[in-house]
Amino acid sequence: MLRVFPFIPLLMLVLVAGCVSKADYQRAIDESAHLAAARHELERDYRQLLDQQQQLARQYDQRIAQLEEAGRVKESLRQDLFRAGTDVERLEKILFERSASAGAALSEMRQTVDQLERRVRDLTLELEREQEARQIRIQELQSTYDQLLEKMESEIERGEITISELQGQLTVNLVERILFDSGQADLKTAGIQVLDRVGDILKQIADREIRVEGHTDNIPISPRLQETFPSNWELSTARATNVVHFLQQRKGISGERLSVAGFGPYRPIADNATPAGRAQNRRIQIILLSPRTAP
Repeated sequence: MLRVFPFIPLLMLVLVAGCVSKADYQRAIDESAHLAAARHELERDYRQLLDQQQQLARQYDQRIAQLEEAGRVKESLRQDLFRAGTDVERLEKILFERSASAGAALSEMRQTVDQLERRVRDLTLELEREQEARQIRIQELQSTYDQLLEKMESEIERGEITISELQGQLTVNLVERILFDSGQADLKTAGIQVLDRVGDILKQIADREIRVEGHTDNIPISPRLQETFPSNWELSTARATNVVHFLQQRKGISGERLSVAGFGPYRPIADNATPAGRAQNRRIQIILLSPRTAP
């Protein structure tokens, strides 16, 4: 948790002593307020991460319950199969003595039993493969999450980046100021350096699609920029597109894995009524999606 040092009393003493100007004093007051706001944002992000962790734990428990239920279904099928096999053996003796036509029915029943046996084997293998694949995906996603936390530590501490994992999706949220100048879609040098580290990690996972989303606050585009960006939709889409081009051209991530979405001001995560809320809403989100189910 961040600590805000008691700048104001110290600055009052210095000001009384006549060592600083009013401008220096006001600047120190502004810095103190900025630190307090940053602390509040980080504490809120921390609580959100705790909530997401609890949600993941509940989802994990639900999945375990589903797997246990699948195991019970498998056992029930096995018992049904055993009873069916016993019934078939008994009927074989009866039908064999009656007529040749009964032999056809018996053969059909035997085929049904064989199909049931194959189905049980297939379900068992499928369940085992799903458990193994799921464990691999969890470990892979956790590894990516840990790497991002390690490489983005300084940006996370400054509140410029947040990283979350929920329902098999990993989201990297980057505030506008770290990537772009106000009203612009060209990447800044500092933004390129951040994306370079993020891209190094994301390109290691080959079976996940990556969606880049652009978001803005609800302040309309200024008349000076409307020829370039008629609305926040165009601005958010242009920014997301430039990030995608960077990931493809500079980091070598296949274009087949990349997609772009521009949401403008329509998916805020904070209150646009305050400057701090608007700053949170002006963001780029890079989402590592869950693997698509094969057709």
